[in-house]
Amino acid sequence: HGGKKYNSFDTFLMANQSGDPWCFWYSSQDPHRPYEVGSGVASGMDLSNIQVPPFLPDNDITRGDIADYYYEIQNFDLQVGNILKTLNESSQAENTLIVICSDNGWQMPRGLANLYDFGTRIPLIITWKDHISSGRLVNDFVNLNDLAPTFLELAELEIPVEMTAKSLKNILFSDLSGQIELERNFVITARERHALCRQNGLGYPGRAIQTFDFLYIRNYESDRWPAGDPPLFGDVDAHMLHYPSPTKMHILINREDPNIEPLFNLAFDKRPPEELYDLRNDPYQMVNVANRDEYSGPKEKLAERLEDYLIKTKDPRTLGKELRWEVGEYYEKVDFKPRPSPEAIEKLMLKREYNYFE
Repeated sequence: HGGKKYNSFDTFLMANQSGDPWCFWYSSQDPHRPYEVGSGVASGMDLSNIQVPPFLPDNDITRGDIADYYYEIQNFDLQVGNILKTLNESSQAENTLIVICSDNGWQMPRGLANLYDFGTRIPLIITWKDHISSGRLVNDFVNLNDLAPTFLELAELEIPVEMTAKSLKNILFSDLSGQIELERNFVITARERHALCRQNGLGYPGRAIQTFDFLYIRNYESDRWPAGDPPLFGDVDAHMLHYPSPTKMHILINREDPNIEPLFNLAFDKRPPEELYDLRNDPYQMVNVANRDEYSGPKEKLAERLEDYLIKTKDPRTLGKELRWEVGEYYEKVDFKPRPSPEAIEKLMLKREYNYFE
């Protein structure tokens, strides 16, 4: 728990007028599923203007789902705007560092809980009035882990030696756009158990390294289902088809359609121990080239670079230490026995209830 809870930022700010340093964290539910189906169109969005990534079926169902997602983003934007308005009307705006980000990619097949771009690439906006030059777009690879040493350094506090992340101070105080720190030419990402969606609470462990040209993924348990056990594939949506998830439902219902089957396989089927994607020719990471001879050189270099980093940072999976991710207590008890919606039960011929600890 991060500290005392407040009903609003206004209430928090009124309670913190002493001049002492403070930290306020606003955690919105938007844009998290469930969405209100049709809310995007109802708000005035034109589905013909929606761009659909090629790993999803391009139809009005998907476009409507994306529009609903965009509508939730607009809601979040409005919420943030109200907070900033309150802050700017106070006397504390000039000395407040503002960080706006999300925690993961969108809740779509091949998105959230995956090591592909649509699962790991997120917005990050940082501003500090009169301290950080505005209007810049930075291309350096950074990770949310980097926020901790950044906050400590800006507060002139010592950064613990155990921290493997790196402060963003030099980037923030630069006046440049593009790539600022040349050594930030790669990023490491990882996944373990995201939701309780496999028998006995197992996760889908993986590590990845991404550069400007390639994405290399190592799947440690490739015999498991990456999107969760069938038939629910619960790593994709909230509580395993209990709430509306139109794009996922459409893919599952039509998985034998020749046009849908390849997309179903990309999102839900089992994956090999190694994946490699040439981002120069395949920006949506749809063609795994890990076993192609012409890519053996880049694959070996990336695999070695990833392994060196994991050893240096003492990753338990690399060092063969005890793993706690899959034995830790899981608090969302509703996921122990997921109950699909009546629509999902009817259209996918599902049971009324499933048990992941049978």
